[in-house]
Amino acid sequence: MLMALTALSIDAMLPALGQIAADLHVQAANDRQLVVSMIFLGLATGQVLFGPLSDSTGRKPAIYAGLGLYVLGSLLAMAAPAFSLLLVGRLLQGMGVSSPRAVTLALVRDRYEGRAMARVMSFVMTVFILVPMLAPTVGQVVLLVAGWRAIFGVFVLLALILLVWLGLRQPETLPAERRIPFGGRRILSAVTEILRNRVALGYTVTAGLVSGAFIGYLNSAQQIFQEQYALGELFPLVFAVVASSVGLASLLNARLVMRFGMRLLVRRSLLAIVVLALVALAVALATGIYLPLPLFMAYLMLSFFCVGILFGNMNALAMEPLGHIAGIGAAVVGSLSTFMSTLLGTLVGQSYNGTVLPLVLGLLVLAGLSLLVVRWAEAD
Repeated sequence: MLMALTALSIDAMLPALGQIAADLHVQAANDRQLVVSMIFLGLATGQVLFGPLSDSTGRKPAIYAGLGLYVLGSLLAMAAPAFSLLLVGRLLQGMGVSSPRAVTLALVRDRYEGRAMARVMSFVMTVFILVPMLAPTVGQVVLLVAGWRAIFGVFVLLALILLVWLGLRQPETLPAERRIPFGGRRILSAVTEILRNRVALGYTVTAGLVSGAFIGYLNSAQQIFQEQYALGELFPLVFAVVASSVGLASLLNARLVMRFGMRLLVRRSLLAIVVLALVALAVALATGIYLPLPLFMAYLMLSFFCVGILFGNMNALAMEPLGHIAGIGAAVVGSLSTFMSTLLGTLVGQSYNGTVLPLVLGLLVLAGLSLLVVRWAEAD
């Protein structure tokens, strides 16, 4: 449920981007994408704080603080009279929701390791991915009934419900005797250890590259489907169909990882994304830089099926050597990969030019680079 709040906060806003741009007088067409990018920037920033904080205070207090900040950001965005203030609210939302996102990884690492951890992470990431199947529809329904500001009211209500649920149902997984005082020197020491760990660093960078391609899609999806393909209010349905491929892959990964192992699945999935992008580019160039909607959706679903395989495995591989510093480990893995993916995803999204070529090229380049990084990480 906590991971679901992150996904909902991102994707429920997608149908509203056009209306927000019109109401708040956003000049450049691609600037509306910053509503998505800013929450990811907040996610990257907040994880550096809340991961170490959870090692010091316990997992639950850190989540309480994050949800409080999230509510503050939601209220600011809901009342924002200007686009710049809305973006500040989104930044605060991202910082707040980074707490449950980062601490959830630590919660899993407190209890599991190895392939068992990868299996649990697949279920966690499935929630994170499946929620977008419904989130744009939720946003679209709220738009039809009450306007885009009411979407932020829904976020506030859900955060308050989660606060109550967390207090009543979720046990604390970090006992007092295992807690570590919060301090800058310990954080710096832990960061240095992680950056010197070839496997942890390599798979963190890989996660950033792959997620960058996915964020590029999120940034430009509303423009591609609602404007380029003129789908209008059918956008949430099409978005859900594409998202279903990622969720299905995450579910299947829970079994595949026990049979084939994480590393083989990562390498094969990255290679498949590269091959699919090359095929899509060839078809696009042969048809005048235009992909018919059925072909484009087929390409996205196959590519994002591979992305679904990658998500849980990359995080698990990055966290595997970091069990003794799970909180700060989750923070650095999440923060570094999210900083990378936010920058790369923003570049891909801002390159949108009325065609799907920037997105396809982004997937090709970032998956290709990921293959090189994985090879480096696994080198003896």
